[in-house]
Amino acid sequence: QVQLVESGGGLVQPGGSLRLSCAGSEIIFSFNTVTWYRQAPGKQRELVAATTIGGSTNYADSVKGRFTISRDNAKNTVYLQMNSLKPEDTAVYYCNARRPGWPEGTGSWGQGTQVTVSS
Repeated sequence: QVQLVESGGGLVQPGGSLRLSCAGSEIIFSFNTVTWYRQAPGKQRELVAATTIGGSTNYADSVKGRFTISRDNAKNTVYLQMNSLKPEDTAVYYCNARRPGWPEGTGSWGQGTQVTVSS
């Protein structure tokens, strides 16, 4: 069962930008913490960015200064603005919603959206 829906992925040239969206129900977004992950072929899932309902954020070192996570609680949507994209950003991007205290990786997941950065 798909509980969150990611969109906005696609093919972009290096240095370009994309904005990903993660939409869910009101009850799912009430879980408080929404996290973007990515997984490239042959690699483990990697945390990219996270935000809480109060607006606090965390970023992986590899994306700091390039990616921005934000949320619109009225729309039950979290965004990931990705600028200055690099080929190594190529991956399937997933969003996850969980409550504080739940182990990382638990909670609700989306189906993923493909981001490909290539010339």
